[in-house]
Amino acid sequence: MNLVTVENISKTYGDKMLFSNITFGIQDDDRIGFIGVNGTGKTTFLKIIAGLVAPDDGRRIANGQARVEYLFQNPEFDNDSTVLQQVFRGTSPIMQVVHDYHQALSKLQKKPGDLELQKQVGELTQQMEQQGAWELEANAKAVLTRLGITDFTAQVGQLSGGQRKRIAMARALIQPSDLLILDEPTNHIDNETVEWLEDYLKRWKGALLLITHDRYFLNRVVNKIIELDNGNLYSYVGNYETFLEKKAEREELMSAMERKHAGLLRNELAWLKRGAKARTTKQKARIQRVEKLQDMDFNQQDNRLDISVAASQRLGKKVLEIKNISKSFGGKPLIKDFTHIMTPGERVGIVGRNGIGKSTLLNMLAGRIAPDFGEIEQGQTVKLSYYDQESSEMDESMRVIDYIKEGAEFVKTNDGARITASQMLERFLFPSNVQWTPIGSLSGGERRRLYLLRKLMEEPNLLIMDEPTNDLDIHTLTILEDYLEVFPGSVIIVSHDRYFLDRTVDHLFIFEGEGKILDFHGSYSDYAERRNQLLKEEAKSSESKEEKQSNRSSGDRPKKKLSFKEQKEFDEIDSVIASLEAELEALQIEIDKAGSNYELLQEYLKKQQEKQEKLEYTMERWMYLTELLEEIESRG
Repeated sequence: MNLVTVENISKTYGDKMLFSNITFGIQDDDRIGFIGVNGTGKTTFLKIIAGLVAPDDGRRIANGQARVEYLFQNPEFDNDSTVLQQVFRGTSPIMQVVHDYHQALSKLQKKPGDLELQKQVGELTQQMEQQGAWELEANAKAVLTRLGITDFTAQVGQLSGGQRKRIAMARALIQPSDLLILDEPTNHIDNETVEWLEDYLKRWKGALLLITHDRYFLNRVVNKIIELDNGNLYSYVGNYETFLEKKAEREELMSAMERKHAGLLRNELAWLKRGAKARTTKQKARIQRVEKLQDMDFNQQDNRLDISVAASQRLGKKVLEIKNISKSFGGKPLIKDFTHIMTPGERVGIVGRNGIGKSTLLNMLAGRIAPDFGEIEQGQTVKLSYYDQESSEMDESMRVIDYIKEGAEFVKTNDGARITASQMLERFLFPSNVQWTPIGSLSGGERRRLYLLRKLMEEPNLLIMDEPTNDLDIHTLTILEDYLEVFPGSVIIVSHDRYFLDRTVDHLFIFEGEGKILDFHGSYSDYAERRNQLLKEEAKSSESKEEKQSNRSSGDRPKKKLSFKEQKEFDEIDSVIASLEAELEALQIEIDKAGSNYELLQEYLKKQQEKQEKLEYTMERWMYLTELLEEIESRG
């Protein structure tokens, strides 16, 4: 079934033509990855597909029954809402009732004696039951937890940018939709969460259209790649590996056609130069052929980023010596008694959950903050450049050329040439007309590319990078990886991009929590394989113990199916859990209202304890029945 089609669409941004005369359609079984250099109009194209932006020319045709959900790269938020209220902002009836329920509940907690609010919460509780919304709420909480959000009543305005982006992602993932559009979903989430999202989207039953720089993600989730290149859209059936093969074939074919065209044009021009007269119809036709050949455009303008900045002086034997450093924030240990001696040419990747201390370590290595204990010594020959996650030093009112000149008027390239800041900008895909525009007019990806150029123009021999893959396109990342491969200095990188880590580092600092950092020698894929193997071994050991205990407690043969009573219990248990949770929330409201009435308070607290014990028992039964059912199904 066709969900959305665009016909002959074009779009300009200022004087820049983003794309022209594009026709494209999405079927209900499509899982599409969208690729293109930053600033070429990828996000604008997604918004046209979603119906949020109109094309300058052409039209969008949407299936009237199709539901489209869009995750913005920079979502908007209601800062006064709670996490759950934000997640359930939606137009579908089931989303609306959950949103209204949590909004009313939040108001009632502030005004526990309001009879009208109590009545409203009661009515909405019934609607939740009737529409089966408790399961949706449970799913939302599970998704939020996997995304690292556990305080569901926190105000959105008090959360970090990364946390808010994950709330927006949770909302997009649980929203009922036929087409899910995601703009850079892997930005601002850690490696383990990327892997979870990858598995979640593999099981997604609707159509997908997404922009991401994560090449492993593309390889494992999508079945089609579309590429926006020089205003044209190219479509490839298959994953990222297939795309690379087919793109190489297309470029080889275009190059062969261009060479053939150039040969024909040279021959025809040579004929004209010999002074052939156009007295016959045949000769006039030949002249027209020359004109046609001259007008042909193979659209092969150079869109290749050139990173050829030289490093400064060679590193001496001493780069960084980290001696027993520790750091805590708010009593929480982030780094505890960590020691490492960094050698020339060493390449370190840093991984771990968000908020666990990775950026803190980089800031200490860069000298921006001091450790609580221990010390960090830097070698005398070290010239350090720190590419931070926020690009905080960029003044958006400054012109592009002035920002680069502020760093250096000239730069030395790998081949020993000395080129101007303007020439270097050209190599970084900032043509002369863009160089005189304010930084604020650039796309997010273009700003990150400009920031990267500024850092490299400092000619470092120790490069520290905090999430360099955020907002950079695949083309830029590939060139950066090639640059780092031959970079003569040392590199320290925090990244959630598994492919990028595999290409650029040779060992990892793994933040395990409670201040512990493991030094793992090998690539990220080596580490992931080892971690998964350990998890499987632990699961197998646990299953073996449970099976032995089960066999000891019962000599009966394994069940082939649930009993009638167990099946009935399993069918009803979700609504029982939801009802108990609602009763507990209502009791909490009564407890808040009881105030100093000791006898009434004791009565409510006793009821609360009984309900809580009953809920815990019911949850245990749910887990037991679920595992039993899975075991029966696995045996066939």
